[in-house]
Amino acid sequence: MTEQAKPAVADSRQLSELYRMASVGRLTAKVVHEINTPIGSIRSNNEVLGRWLDTLSKLLADSIEKGTAPPAKAVDILDTLKSLAAVDKLACDRISSVIRGLKTFVRVNEGQLGRMDLNDLLRDTLKLAGCEYRRRISLVEDYGEIPEVECFPQLMSQVFLNLLVNAGQAIENEGTVTVKTSVEDACVHVAITDTGKGIAPEHRARIFSPGFTTKPVGEGTGLGLAITREIVVDTHLGTIDFDSVPGQGTTFHVRIPIEHPRSISKQS
Repeated sequence: MTEQAKPAVADSRQLSELYRMASVGRLTAKVVHEINTPIGSIRSNNEVLGRWLDTLSKLLADSIEKGTAPPAKAVDILDTLKSLAAVDKLACDRISSVIRGLKTFVRVNEGQLGRMDLNDLLRDTLKLAGCEYRRRISLVEDYGEIPEVECFPQLMSQVFLNLLVNAGQAIENEGTVTVKTSVEDACVHVAITDTGKGIAPEHRARIFSPGFTTKPVGEGTGLGLAITREIVVDTHLGTIDFDSVPGQGTTFHVRIPIEHPRSISKQS
């Protein structure tokens, strides 16, 4: 590498980190919105639980004092309390899953290669993308039996999040995003398909170019796919390409070597 090329690489790394930080900011706002609903449900249920527990305590105290069996109303209250507790558990699980996805995305471990199951990484990233999709987008997950991949997990989270958010934004109303993984030669192949508007033929040659975007001013930076390509191709020595039919949708194909080529060369 020449001395002239080094500043460009440094600038690219800095740009990638700035974009990631901006993504974290946007995600945090969406996560706050996403967890407000389950928190509101828990708070409301807690008030109901308090009232019913007071009533139940009085009913049981009366039955003990009279030496009779608990009244039917006490049994009904217990059933209600069990139902509310089940709802609260679901709400807590939802909060935990969203927070887990955010923690996976923001952890800083890009300095070292590590082995990661890309299926797990996709599941965590989808929890964050779900904050963007809400109920508008249906998800289809088709995970194959794949080995762990030698990669930079945080950077791969950025790749998947960029592609998943773009897939959701390509769908104007309701639609489907499908995530599929498989083994292909010495790589793990991740395919992310949307049923959106597709990519116009005149845009395809520039889709990975820095600064290029088809989104309205203020909504797109033109950096997401450029950084995605850099992480996949330059950092992991993998490949990224796409198939697209206008009006029907787009599939992005990411192929990551199971063994990082640079590690193999060091062992040789």
